[in-house]
Amino acid sequence: MAIVLPGVGRTREPLIRPIPALGGAPFRLFLTSFTLLFVELILIRWIPALVTYVGFFSNFVLMASFLGIGLGILLGRRQTRLPASPFPFLLLATVLLITTAQLNIQVRSSSEIFFGLAESHAADANFLVLPLIVVLVVALMAALALPLGGLLRSMPPLKAYAIDIAGSMAGIAAFAGVSLLQTPPGVWFAIVGLLLLLLALGRGPTVWSVVAGLAMLAAIAGGFVHRTTATESWSPYYRIDVRLVGKGIEHISVNGIPHQAMVPVGSPGSGPWYEQVYAWFPGQSFKRVLIVGAGSGTDTAHALAHGAARVDAVEIDPAILALGKKLNPDKPYSDPRVHTYVNDGRAFLRTSTDRYDLVIFALPDSLTLLSNTAHIRLESFLFTVQAFESVRDHLTPHGVFVLYNSYRQPWLVTKIGSQLTAAFGSPPIVRLYRASQAAFAAGPLVADSGGRPRAGRADPLPRSGSPRPTNATDDWPFLYLRVPFISRFYLATLGFLLAVSVAGVWLVSRRTGPVLPTFSPHFFVLGVAFLLLETKSLVSFSLLFGSTWIVNALAFFAILASVLLAIGVTAWLRPRHSWPFYIGLFIALAIAFLLPPERLLLDPPALRYALAAVVAFAPVFFANLVFTYSFRDVRAADMAFASNLLGAMVGGVLEYLALITGYRLLVLLVGALYLLAYLLARWRVLGDRQLEPAGEQAPRQASAEVAA
Repeated sequence: MAIVLPGVGRTREPLIRPIPALGGAPFRLFLTSFTLLFVELILIRWIPALVTYVGFFSNFVLMASFLGIGLGILLGRRQTRLPASPFPFLLLATVLLITTAQLNIQVRSSSEIFFGLAESHAADANFLVLPLIVVLVVALMAALALPLGGLLRSMPPLKAYAIDIAGSMAGIAAFAGVSLLQTPPGVWFAIVGLLLLLLALGRGPTVWSVVAGLAMLAAIAGGFVHRTTATESWSPYYRIDVRLVGKGIEHISVNGIPHQAMVPVGSPGSGPWYEQVYAWFPGQSFKRVLIVGAGSGTDTAHALAHGAARVDAVEIDPAILALGKKLNPDKPYSDPRVHTYVNDGRAFLRTSTDRYDLVIFALPDSLTLLSNTAHIRLESFLFTVQAFESVRDHLTPHGVFVLYNSYRQPWLVTKIGSQLTAAFGSPPIVRLYRASQAAFAAGPLVADSGGRPRAGRADPLPRSGSPRPTNATDDWPFLYLRVPFISRFYLATLGFLLAVSVAGVWLVSRRTGPVLPTFSPHFFVLGVAFLLLETKSLVSFSLLFGSTWIVNALAFFAILASVLLAIGVTAWLRPRHSWPFYIGLFIALAIAFLLPPERLLLDPPALRYALAAVVAFAPVFFANLVFTYSFRDVRAADMAFASNLLGAMVGGVLEYLALITGYRLLVLLVGALYLLAYLLARWRVLGDRQLEPAGEQAPRQASAEVAA
């Protein structure tokens, strides 16, 4: 607005000019959804890399993101015009806290192992860390999602939903791109700065809001440039640091945890397990060797030193493999006998037809979660009974399977011994070292030797005490859980998250008016059910196609693509009833329950991929048809969307039931939830009919069914 100066008779230009808005509502909705997904993935990846403790609970970051976006949509209903978005200021506070404060804590449990926390020099007590980070993430995502509600209401619901999904897919693709290029966080936050600038231009902001936002992001990016050292790099999985400790020994730390050491063969600093199989079977010829978790090359160097004619070295992290090629003092990866593969070990076993004299699982503890919608680690499907059976099928008639690690707890040593016995039909031979370190050997060579080594010492398995450890399987792939249970650490944080949800909705109600009258139980239940269904689908794909970051990203991308396909089908067919979609969904869920993923491990690979795609994605597709039918003519798109996101957060809480039941039984819970969603929709339709005058019920019947 122009300012009229008294007695002058002319106008004066404002000190802060508004900038014309860039693009229309569809462009702003696409850009907002893109930014939300990109920032969400940054938080999920970046926070656990600096706060090791959160790496064991990173799905809480995802649930906090859902909650924040839902609350942001609710807050945005008042259309409050802020002089500048609070998001950059909140992001700056978060970055300063994460990068400067000591937030790591110790977690000690006799029935669950948290690999790496003891080695990360974490504090013994600071249990406000996770709640604090949850609140920060909720606030960040709520601030970023403030304009989303108005944008969803500004156009037909299906069009808005399609644009939102397209923006989310673009955000996933963009983050996959920066992960592929192994860029550091400074680049990620610089991209966020550009996105915020475009969002500000799209809203028609003042110069002040643009400058404030850019200043915050410049400070954040500058902090990363200052913090990053020459020895630090970022792989698609970790923050990696390399440190020279003397005499040619290089140590690799990931996310602040000591992870690997490149020790020359024969060095006193080399772990005793590297030589154990050769001490047990002196003179045995291991010509063809497979090493899973080859890492920086120490195990490969030992295999070459003992006369291996060919070594297949499988490593999931390309950055760690590259460090081994560059820095390992023995240069094992330069040897022509070595063939390297960047792949998940279970996926390699599934696609390979080779047989080996020696298979080694070389300390493959990942120290990180694979997916943030499932309690699955990178190595989870390597340490199941079915995985050990797959190794058995790749051994020659005189082959041997060896695995070793520092297992932290005697019960874990007993558990692995039990799984090897189940897979190979006879007990393994075991060598125990200090602090629950152990090496195992199983297979035909062990059986031919009468279950004893030809030379050297073997030990009995330690007594695990009570309760007896439960074997990990492809359905319950939790090696580091003693028995099916939910730890008190998870329960306390889940309770806190639910309390934050209730408090957040209450505060929003105080500011914007009552939320419950417009809250949609139908869309809430759909959100709960779909998060659980998505979790089950991602677990199935990790098992079938490998637990790599690219498989995970492609699975998420494919799920969103199925949403767009469902929107297109709904817009084209204009169905009058939802029950055919529910019937298709229940049939697809029944097939998924009766055909668990391990039954789809068929040959040839083309048949396996086709069946897996149909079985895993058919329920997702029908679930999206159910949602788009309900969303097509909804009266309050923003409230339906917010209700759905809050439901997804609760679905993330229920996901922890898999720690007790396994993932297959989640399908039954998903089916029950979708049945409840259908009943809620029918109840709503009948309620609408009863409220209408008798003469208007017939003409409005179809539209009421569509709105449901």
